[in-house]
Amino acid sequence: MGEVATLLEEPVVLAEEADLVRLITLNRPRHLNVIGEEVVALLATYFEKWEKDDSAELIIIKGAGRAFSAGGDLRVFYQGRDKNDSCLEVVYRMYWLCYHLHTYKKTQVALVNGVCMGGGAALIVPAKFSVVTEKTVFATPEAGIGFHTECSFSYIHSRLPGHLGEYLALTGARLNGKELVAAKLATHFVPSEKLPKVEKRLISLNKGDEDAVKSVIEDFSSDVQVDEESILNKQSTIDACFSKDSVEEIISSLEAELSKEGNGWIGPVLKGLKRSSPTGLKITLRSIRDGRKQTLAECLKKEFRVTMSILRTKISGDVYEGIRALIIDKDNSPKWGPSSLEKVSNEDLDLVFQPFEERLELIVPETEERRLLSAEIPWLADVFSWVFSSSLISQYRFAGGTGSMRIQPIQLNNFAEQVMPTLHICMDHFA
Repeated sequence: MGEVATLLEEPVVLAEEADLVRLITLNRPRHLNVIGEEVVALLATYFEKWEKDDSAELIIIKGAGRAFSAGGDLRVFYQGRDKNDSCLEVVYRMYWLCYHLHTYKKTQVALVNGVCMGGGAALIVPAKFSVVTEKTVFATPEAGIGFHTECSFSYIHSRLPGHLGEYLALTGARLNGKELVAAKLATHFVPSEKLPKVEKRLISLNKGDEDAVKSVIEDFSSDVQVDEESILNKQSTIDACFSKDSVEEIISSLEAELSKEGNGWIGPVLKGLKRSSPTGLKITLRSIRDGRKQTLAECLKKEFRVTMSILRTKISGDVYEGIRALIIDKDNSPKWGPSSLEKVSNEDLDLVFQPFEERLELIVPETEERRLLSAEIPWLADVFSWVFSSSLISQYRFAGGTGSMRIQPIQLNNFAEQVMPTLHICMDHFA
């Protein structure tokens, strides 16, 4: 019984401090380090705390066991399917965390050994240094189960060479460590047996100077050359097919290319696309295409809207059916509705992407100046830190005149109606 209790009580995130170095370990190895509400809250807490801590210069993040992170805990979505916006708070916090990581002011190193997918991948791509191995497996497979490529990946994928981003988002294709470096989704390739030595040397370095950190990693890293059969060597075909305006046209183009010599790899791609959620595919393509014209903040705001619209089954319940078939019942026989691409109209998609009332939108700083503002004004930073990293839900109410302000924390139970509008008030006060 003692051993069982210990396992149950093991922290889902481990945080260690070693002089000027901070180490985060995602610690749900039996569940491939999936990211749930507690993990998001703890990561937000540590990253917020250490960015403001002058004694923290280098932050290292890794995963326990054979995975870095398999992404978001989809069971949380499924369990909340009949509860009104039960996942709103964790979704909001996760998007804020994504923004924070992309704009983080301290040197980050991600040590990525094993599976790294979806929301888990969103923790490594923004890092200044992301170190992968021959065991690393990357994918963004959300579209296939009726969801969409999220957690800033409409921004990341839309900036990959050619139309590789559309290919990865729509097919959920996997990339290995060498391919990640070649595609510039990671910075260094290190053989897995050397990864503990990299970590040890970085801790011994005891500083966040980027040149010094890079030098340490390069002492162990290897040049990469992708295999001849790598998807990265199919770029011209990918661009020709995945540049089309619609999912239907992409599939037709792939079918035409399949008959050409050397294009046997297209067969499994087509099979995967045809068994994926039509709604998920169409939402994802539109999001990536919109992302080409959007800033990071605009992409995250859009992704937040889309995520909540999908979870609210605004045009389809495919996400819950996909999770059921893949994770709950594991029958791998989802019944999509609508059942075909032709039945998902542009008008349907407009509903998913439709802006919310301003007070219910995701709020992240639109510019670098606003990012600095929220970090440098002590009480404003406290507002964001409390909301995004505390396990309590609080509202800060302004009191007094414009010359001096007091902030009164009030316990709330309604995140959407009261906390989110308060964040808008905070940012708008200094707009």
